[in-house]
Amino acid sequence: MDEKPLPFIQMRDIKKAFKNEAQVFYALKGINLGIDKGEFVAVIGKSGSGKSTLINMIAGIDRPTSGEIEIGKVHTHILNENQMAKWRGKNMGVVFQFFQLLPTLTTVENVMLPMDFCNVYPASQRRKKALELLDLVGVKEQADKLPSMLSGGQQQRVAIARALANDPPIIVADEPTGNLDSKTADQVFDLFSTLVKKGKTILMVTHDNDLAKRASRILIISDGEIIEEYLSQVFPSLSRDQLIWITPKLKIKKYRSGQTIIHKGEDHNKLFIITKGKVEVVLHTSTDQELVVSNFSKGNYFGEIELLRGGSKSIATIKVCPGQEVEAAEIDIKTFEELIKNSPQTKKQIENTAKDRLKEHYSSIKK
Repeated sequence: MDEKPLPFIQMRDIKKAFKNEAQVFYALKGINLGIDKGEFVAVIGKSGSGKSTLINMIAGIDRPTSGEIEIGKVHTHILNENQMAKWRGKNMGVVFQFFQLLPTLTTVENVMLPMDFCNVYPASQRRKKALELLDLVGVKEQADKLPSMLSGGQQQRVAIARALANDPPIIVADEPTGNLDSKTADQVFDLFSTLVKKGKTILMVTHDNDLAKRASRILIISDGEIIEEYLSQVFPSLSRDQLIWITPKLKIKKYRSGQTIIHKGEDHNKLFIITKGKVEVVLHTSTDQELVVSNFSKGNYFGEIELLRGGSKSIATIKVCPGQEVEAAEIDIKTFEELIKNSPQTKKQIENTAKDRLKEHYSSIKK
């Protein structure tokens, strides 16, 4: 069993308060979040839920009231304004819903602007680099036009090229497709997917659930708190408060190809929710032959049979399928027992799953 390496982006107990004459309002209420390098994370939630505030915290556009933010081993929450501006210019590309292109500069000059600010490339090379980026996003032919002469989709592509100007490892985008038609929105999303394949880490706030489903991970923000999307899918009967309660209790572990996660006969006291990869369930026949009776993939859980018995010895061996790498969220027995106590519908769901699996397993052995 391998501990997962520390995330590239870490937020620890982040709170953000806004004050008015009447009261203090918390837009973020103790956010704990880890994002790995190369992830494409879509952030969804209702208007006013805290999506944009979360993105602004990571981008350093706004500062937390309390808590810590660490990105690539840099504690960004303690940087002063000048330090933050320089760090963001080299490490963070930001894409806005309304493009935010300077109207008096040509498209290529807009893309060169971050290069001028951070002095990343020699001045003689900046136009060439900017043209390469405009070519990457498909609008090189618009290089010497003012933004007002471009369509909304073209302007957003220029904004993405500008975000890439200094080759930052992270791109944050706040509703980047909000003002685009569906076809253009698809094209922008495909461009983001290409950037992820090139090693970029992307966080995108979106109101479009269909687009969000194409990201590698979805975060749901509800009243300033995070819910992991796979939890709401695996346990649909859980309330918002229950999902928020259980999310920080999860422990993420990684397993290698062929690695055994649970050994038959060992004491077992955890529920595993698969967030990546595939495992196989192996039973032993009366002649001690190994028999693979089923496979579980992303969005499935296992270990429930033993937990329903109060943490008994495992009846099967569960290991990672050949050629797979598995990532799983673990729930300990204490949390599990509290969960099913407070959610009778979830308990019933898990009991039914366990019953069906036992029937399937014994049927496989008899064949």
